[in-house]
Amino acid sequence: MDIYNKQESNVRSYSNSFPVVFSSAKGCWLKTENGDRYIDFLAGAGSLNYGHNNAIFKKALIEYIESDGVTHGLDMHTEAKSAFLTALRNHIFEPRNLDYKVQFTGPTGTNAVEAAMKLARKVTGRANIVTFTNGFHGCTYGALAATGNQHHRGGSGMPLAGTSRLPYEGYAGVDSLLLLETMLNDNSSGLDKPAAVLLETLQGEGGLNVASNEWLQRLSKICKDNGVLVIVDDIQAGCGRTGTFFSFEPSGIKPDMVTLSKSIGGYGLPMALVLMKPELDKWAPGEHNGTFRGNNHAFVTATKAIESYWANDDFEKHIAERSQQVKKVIDRSLKRHSSLFVRAKGRGMMQGIECKDGDLASAISRRCFEKGMIIETAGPNDEVVKFFCPLTISESELEQGLHIFEQAAEYVAQTATRKAS
Repeated sequence: MDIYNKQESNVRSYSNSFPVVFSSAKGCWLKTENGDRYIDFLAGAGSLNYGHNNAIFKKALIEYIESDGVTHGLDMHTEAKSAFLTALRNHIFEPRNLDYKVQFTGPTGTNAVEAAMKLARKVTGRANIVTFTNGFHGCTYGALAATGNQHHRGGSGMPLAGTSRLPYEGYAGVDSLLLLETMLNDNSSGLDKPAAVLLETLQGEGGLNVASNEWLQRLSKICKDNGVLVIVDDIQAGCGRTGTFFSFEPSGIKPDMVTLSKSIGGYGLPMALVLMKPELDKWAPGEHNGTFRGNNHAFVTATKAIESYWANDDFEKHIAERSQQVKKVIDRSLKRHSSLFVRAKGRGMMQGIECKDGDLASAISRRCFEKGMIIETAGPNDEVVKFFCPLTISESELEQGLHIFEQAAEYVAQTATRKAS
């Protein structure tokens, strides 16, 4: 570990929680240089929805590389890009009656958020963006201004401006949409009319808080009535993580813009998009630029991901079955360990269990790691244990991971009881 401690910045974080050296990975398994195996309930923070080294994607990528396919293309036309756009249109947009143009941004989620915020301001001529408590949108300045987490905001080194924050659904019992609607129609409210509202329909880093369909529908109507755009950040919750390709599908809303990254590339390769309604595409050529918008290797694997998993509803059925498997264990744990747990959080394969405090959640995560599982915590105080395995996980593999969690919870509960006595 000496090379990491001497040469790598202190900013690293995941390696602090999982201090081993990984050498290979397949499906939902990670293997260390010493030959130890860990079941992966982190999945690259949601960038590996289809698992490590997915065989279908790997075959297509190897064939593309061996044929001297274009690797890096800026934003020029390539066969790999056209294949991706075609698959996205045919298998994702058209079946959902969505009409979006696609912007390829720099290959990170925060860059997509920056682009969406900039475009909303450009189109409307207004500067303010309404965001929500516990939202997480990235760590570059614009996206960070929209992010609630104080730990990340503290790294900015300067004031973060351009946003107004409102309570997310369920926050402190506040009817935030009544507040928003009232403030939008009150000339003395002090709320500068926003260009857009930016939100996650299921907050990942914020603790797996879920916006109800009714709340999303109401928000969408308020925004439409007031000429305010709706931007859904689906970077972590998209690509099937909540059970449908887009997290907002069950609500029936059609956001003006959607940001995607993480698993849109399929293979864990960097890629990010802004989807926008066609009338919003007011960019001048090169106005939001970036060298690495043309990751053709990611186009290849992204195309295979869509064609292989989203051409019919089989994958959605698989996700629903595995989601129920997770839910049963969470419900059982809530009944068995009332001294540890408060409530279930999230939906689909983006579920978690809230502990009474962050120390308990961290203790469970550490014990899971000791027993061969990678799992992280989320929430404002890291109080939520977050089940985030690849969506392709089998029933038996998922059972193995859930069993480790249950054993870890039992261990922490017994330890807490001994300390109390």
